[in-house]
Amino acid sequence: MSYRLIRPLVFAFDAERAHHLSIALLRMMPTPPALQPDPMLAQTVAGIAFPNPVGLAAGYDKEGLVAHKMHGLGFGFAELGTLTPLPQPGNPLPRLFRLEEDRAVINRMGFNNGGQAAAAERVAKRRRNGSAVIGINIGANKDATDRIADYATGVTCMMPLADYLTVNISSPNTPGLRALQDRAALDQLLGAVMAARGSDRTPIFLKVAPDLEPADVEDIAAACLDHHIDALIVSNTTISRPPLRSAHAGETGGLSGAPLHDLSLERLRDFRRLLGARLPLIGVGGISDAEQAYARIRAGASLIQLYSALVYEGPYLAKRINAGLKTLLQRDGLRTISQAVGIDA
Repeated sequence: MSYRLIRPLVFAFDAERAHHLSIALLRMMPTPPALQPDPMLAQTVAGIAFPNPVGLAAGYDKEGLVAHKMHGLGFGFAELGTLTPLPQPGNPLPRLFRLEEDRAVINRMGFNNGGQAAAAERVAKRRRNGSAVIGINIGANKDATDRIADYATGVTCMMPLADYLTVNISSPNTPGLRALQDRAALDQLLGAVMAARGSDRTPIFLKVAPDLEPADVEDIAAACLDHHIDALIVSNTTISRPPLRSAHAGETGGLSGAPLHDLSLERLRDFRRLLGARLPLIGVGGISDAEQAYARIRAGASLIQLYSALVYEGPYLAKRINAGLKTLLQRDGLRTISQAVGIDA
């Protein structure tokens, strides 16, 4: 209720300024104590012990400023980034838009960040003071002559600081990036990434787009298995445009929030049908309440992530979803969240 009262004030700022304000406020918050695993919600995925299944998606904390504090808001894990080897300003302003009538967001940020070296120094200092589960999302610079080399650099630079790394080839805001989802390019990329990881056992996740044809889904699933990827994140924002009511509906960029829900769930089901339980899936896209999170888990997701819903539901959404998940598990006579994973698949 309190967030609903202050949301008009937050929305008085343009979207990107409000985003920076929220980061500034969180930076002033003391680092909370470690989040204790919930017996019903905790599970181990890719060798990582997650205290609950609700994570913060990449894109919120691009620079690694507050990811180590997000468990104080109820998140079981947080993914920072996307980080590129070299600093880059991203696309021109304005580049972030609220679609209030649609409970959605369009962004064309363009991997704006201060580079991996600066983030590595920052994250190393913060990680000494907490035990939160932190993923690091890596990408390629817009003007890179060899994007695959950029991903290998990201693995080498950020691997020592991450509980897991996410290879992001699904942003629509870096021209040509999604071409790396094609089978030949993906084989080359994943081969280079796994070679850069070497003997280190830091899990590698792959994040894909929802805008995939059946043949694309089959190729990506096969490549993940062939290269022993540790988990698949489904999905990033969409370039499609379902019917929208907002005046910003025509803005270019990736669409997230409520209109992405059905498409992202459909892609998750596609990957679950192909992969079964051989590869953990992480469900992202349009999740804004416990029922939607539970449906994603029952469809095959071991974990879920959210970001855009925070704009409309407030900072404590993760706590509410976790509480709701426990109620839903009890309703269905299940003792742990692991028992619900893929139960509808």
